[in-house]
Amino acid sequence: MTDDENNAHSPGVLLLEDDLLLAMDMEDYLVDNGHLIVGPFGRIADALDAIQRNNLVGAIVDLNLHGELSFPVIEMLQQYSVPVIVCSGYAELPEIKSRLKDLPLLPKPWDANRLSKLMRETFSVNSNA
Repeated sequence: MTDDENNAHSPGVLLLEDDLLLAMDMEDYLVDNGHLIVGPFGRIADALDAIQRNNLVGAIVDLNLHGELSFPVIEMLQQYSVPVIVCSGYAELPEIKSRLKDLPLLPKPWDANRLSKLMRETFSVNSNA
């Protein structure tokens, strides 16, 4: 079975983050805690494609990707009933917060303990941290 075939059958966590160092840091943390990662992706189009091709237990989505807001990704994840954690430095702005409604927010810089807690609450998965 290829990696793509395996990823399509094993539930993974989609990671959308345009900052390469943050994406690698979060990916390392998640993998170290036993999670299969789908991505990380730095572009909205790539994430939209991956949502349709993978079995996802949840998603961690950066809100602002090089000036483009990731609402299309969040909306597609919701259509597929995939739980979403929004990771952003902009998420607390009133006009953004109102659009995110009841989605859990992980402020940047992200904290490992907070991420693990949100994942347990949002994705119903175990995280060791």
